[in-house]
This record gives sequence, C-alpha cells and structure tokens, in this order.
Amino acid sequence: MTRKTAAGPAREDIQDLSRCAALAVDEHRAAPGACVGAAVLREGTLALGLGAAGKLWFPASPPRSTPAAPPPVTSGTVYDLASVTKPLTALTLARLERAGALRGDEPLRAFLPELATSRSAEVPLDLLASHRAGLDGHRPLYAPLLEGRRPVFGEALAIAADARRDDCAGAPPEEGFPPVYSDLGYLLLGEALARRAGLDLDALITREITAPLGLAPAAADLAPAIASARAFRTVEPRWDDRVAPTEGVAFRGGVVRGAVHDENAWALTADASAGHAGLFGDALAVTLLGVAILEALAGERPTWLSPSDLVPVLRARPGGSHRAGFDSRSGPSPSSGSRLGPSTFGHLGFTGTSLWIDPDARFVGVLLTNRVHPTRATDAIRRARPATYDALAEVMLDAR
Repeated sequence: MTRKTAAGPAREDIQDLSRCAALAVDEHRAAPGACVGAAVLREGTLALGLGAAGKLWFPASPPRSTPAAPPPVTSGTVYDLASVTKPLTALTLARLERAGALRGDEPLRAFLPELATSRSAEVPLDLLASHRAGLDGHRPLYAPLLEGRRPVFGEALAIAADARRDDCAGAPPEEGFPPVYSDLGYLLLGEALARRAGLDLDALITREITAPLGLAPAAADLAPAIASARAFRTVEPRWDDRVAPTEGVAFRGGVVRGAVHDENAWALTADASAGHAGLFGDALAVTLLGVAILEALAGERPTWLSPSDLVPVLRARPGGSHRAGFDSRSGPSPSSGSRLGPSTFGHLGFTGTSLWIDPDARFVGVLLTNRVHPTRATDAIRRARPATYDALAEVMLDAR
C-alpha cells in the first residue's frame, strides 16, 4: 500500500523498527532511549520505517523540574543532533553557491572583514567545510562562562580564525591542509554564510533547507521537523517536554534539557544554531532529509539541488575520509555497520546521533540517542551504532 506525499514520492506504510532501536538501549546499553528511522527509495516508491525504545532519561538522573518517572521514548521524541548540524550547514553553502550568492573558493575575509588580519583570512569556504583549513579541532570558547561572564561572539570568531595548527602555516594548498575535524571551521563557516545572506543562521537554514523540504517546525504539526531550540519554541512553548535530556553539567546547573549540549554553541548562540551544532530533530525529519539528498543526487529535486550542485559537498577528497559536511565509511569497523556499500556517506553527532546514506542501495538510516545522559563517560555507542545499522539494513534491504 502506498500514499503520495506533498514533498516526495509515493510512500509505503511505515514499518515498525522498534526492535532495531532496542539494540542500542537493551543490548548495548548505550543510552536510556533511542529512535531509529530508515528509508529505501525504489522506482518512485519510498519505503519508510521508524522505531523507538527505552525511556527519555535514567530514573536516577532526571532533568530539572521533571517528574521522577521518565516517560517512554516515542517516534516523535526530539534529540539534540549535535554535529549532524554540519550537513545542513554544508547544504546551505551549496544552495547559496547554486543561487550565485557566493563561491566556495571565496576567502573568509570576503565574508567577515573583521578577520582580514587573522591567520585564516585567505582560507576559502570550501576548505572550512571540508575540515582542511588547517585549524585545530576545538577551543573552549565557552571558558569565560566559568569565570562568570559571557563570551563575546566577535572575540570567539577571532580565536577560532587564529587557531591554526603549527604545521599549517601560510596560504593553504589547493586541496587544503591535511584534514583535521574542526568545529571551529564550521563556526566560522556558519557565520560567513549568515553574513552574506543578511540573515541569522537559523533563518537561513530554514529558508534554504528545512522549509523547502517540509521539515521546518509549524504550530499545527511539529513532526517531522529540524530546527534550533529557538525556532521550536516560537511555535510550541512546551516543546522541551519532547526533548531527550543530555548531560549533567555542573556549571550549567545540572542535567541539560531543551538547550544545546555543545558548550561553545550554547555559550555563543544560546538557543539559536551555530554552524557546527545547535539543531534538534526527530527521526522522521532526519530520515526525510537523507531521502531528499538521495533524490537530489538522482536529479529528482532539480529546484532544490542538482547532482552537480552536490559535487563540492560529496566528492571524495585526498588525505582522509572527510567530505564537505559529510564523512565516509572508514576503518575496519565503520559506525555505519557492515552492510552498507563503499559509497556510503553521513555524519555522527557527539550526543549519540547519526545519519548514513548509501546512494547505491538508495538507503537512508538514522539513529538518534542521548548517549551522553547523564555523562559522556561511556563508549557503548561505538558498538551500538554498527549493530543498529546492520539491523536496519537487514529489515529494509533484504526484503526488497
């Protein structure tokens, strides 16, 4: 049985994948709860699956101002996407380049003139997006909070732009420096895109990505949706009740819920999104984002992005697995499991989220968890991810 959707192909009835979600919760004990989503796109028909398992939090570690008994996770539970924000930032770059609003080879100083004397002034956006700008991965830009004062956004940008590694001096080579995964590069990229568009990054991502794909939050129906905490709150004041809590952080007053987990994003943009983190979403929305990317790769969304528009984002690059906003399968035991093919690309989020897309199988898989609750001091998600993606592939691919 199929039904036509406004934003895409005919859709089969949604399968229940709860047993796949339960692998992360019950077998691997990676998080108190988990949601999964999966899709296979074949001959104009979209086969979809969703599943949920576990509770929103561990009973011994409740968030502030909540009942003692944790409610169950549902397919509509919202998770902090963490670095799964980066693909949306990179897709926004592709959309602006498609529209002629910018070029990926333009230097950072053309967007942020106050950084014209920084060490990254001449670094083009494309190298920021592909983690080849020569920057350190992280700096504690939130540190002023520990001293009782708010960070200054402009000062934080300057620190990020000057955070060049010692072996990456001078002008970058054409393909950039050896890749090092960098939140700092995406913070700079997000601000550069917002500045060129004359919008804050929330509004820009809504305009270019979530609204055209039908994934922007709306008062009438919050699912599926991807947005920042600020955007969700504008349409649903009690949206926090749908959000899985993350970590207990002493300087933030305890277990974080309804606010971004990433300390730099929270310190610099509060409830809004930053280029490297700050978006929240549910499993269906993230799955449908992956489906839209598959359709664009196949030339089936020409008014949104074409295959050529996605070349700078998805092409393989020398020196490592990082593309522009996405990663590739890497290592002997990739987090995407053993079933997906060599062309698979996607991204992980520190909070326990992930998205993987196999363009050859036309498969999308999503795993959302709050594995940092109540502490990040566990690596069980490393085992849970490949097991979950293998299970999703078994259900969605083997039957077709």
